[in-house]
Amino acid sequence: MKNLTEPDLFTEHKKIKNEFSPLALRIAPDSLDKFVGQEHILGKNKLLRRAIESDRLGSVIFYGPPGTGKTALAKIISKHTNSYFIESNAITIGVQELRKIIHSAYQRKEINNKKTILLLDEIHHFNKNQQDVLLPDVEKGIIVLIGTTTENPYFYINSALLSRSLVFEFKPLKESEIKIIMENALKDKNSGLGNYKIKITEDALNHIVKYSEGDARKSLNALEIGVLTTKPEKDGTIIFDINVAEESIQKKAILYDKTGDQHYDHISAFIKSVRGSDPDSALYWLAKMLSAGEDPRFIARRLVILASEDVGNADPQALSIAVACLHAVEFVGMPEAKIPLAQATIYISCAPKSNSSYLAICSAEEEIEKGPKREVPDHLKDAHLDSEKFGHGKGYKYPHNFKGHFVEQEYMPDRKIFYIPTEQGYEIEIKKRLEAWRNRKKST
Repeated sequence: MKNLTEPDLFTEHKKIKNEFSPLALRIAPDSLDKFVGQEHILGKNKLLRRAIESDRLGSVIFYGPPGTGKTALAKIISKHTNSYFIESNAITIGVQELRKIIHSAYQRKEINNKKTILLLDEIHHFNKNQQDVLLPDVEKGIIVLIGTTTENPYFYINSALLSRSLVFEFKPLKESEIKIIMENALKDKNSGLGNYKIKITEDALNHIVKYSEGDARKSLNALEIGVLTTKPEKDGTIIFDINVAEESIQKKAILYDKTGDQHYDHISAFIKSVRGSDPDSALYWLAKMLSAGEDPRFIARRLVILASEDVGNADPQALSIAVACLHAVEFVGMPEAKIPLAQATIYISCAPKSNSSYLAICSAEEEIEKGPKREVPDHLKDAHLDSEKFGHGKGYKYPHNFKGHFVEQEYMPDRKIFYIPTEQGYEIEIKKRLEAWRNRKKST
């Protein structure tokens, strides 16, 4: 059998970093110590970190949004393993080439007793047949698979292949982490932008950080294009200000402080527009808050409150839609979360309005604070305990045993009315029903 000549870790797929490569590729970290982010899986003493450092990594699936370090971490693994490392992409590789890789891995194992690690980017593009080709050899340990994907692997990858792999979720990078990566790129004289004389303003840096949305590649692309296309001053200095930042990331800067007056002013305008039945104004403030990076869950929670406080029983469906919106926002996240937020905003804005539920609970609270103290009548008390000794529950009339499922009896000593329905929407029906019951009580 022919002996295999092993290249230095990378195969024919090896990408050479040079001045024409994108900044994100040039400054990709080459060690765990230089890797920024994903502390939940790569922090000190975490399983994944221990496996990499001890060169004991089994098959893994890395999934998460773009620009969060999945491929960068795989490249770090390639430099810290004694295994033979192959990099490929599921979009371009076919079954025939995959079989060649597996055949070479068998030879490598037999001749040199050396494992083969296969990095397969975009593994969710593999169909069932392609995944089945990998399965036996992953199971035997001939191939150690590192699959990367932006899609949920539990939807796109065979359960048999998943059961033989550990799945690690990569989360969007924090703004502080994006900032560290950008600052490192600006200082790096070997592969980054350190040889340029750059004066970047704090607001320009923060603008790119915010609108990169946790994607390091996006932030670095914006930084690089801004530097390379901005004409230097006479002394060679490149002024990277907010105008350059806006053009580089194609997002306009919005005056909005998420922790200050702007935050409260905008949510106030949004609430008052919904309450005022003006869906167009409400949508404008919604779009502005989302564009400025406001937490969509905060807006969804306000819609839940609005649905009860300002619509209430005039349209009980409004609360169901608001709660469904909150669940949808939690489930899908941004940017798609803007769609259910818009739907709920429009529905609640256009719904008939009533604050009678809000006024009713406020009135009841005031009675608790200022009114007479009322005890629970014996016939309303729990009859499961002490019913014989103290007469708890004795004399209670079960409404379903009476005509119309209603019977007059005392439910509160010194009875007082708190809920006064309006003549808006469904509350018209509630008002008719309630008045009929209350009139029957008066006549008894």
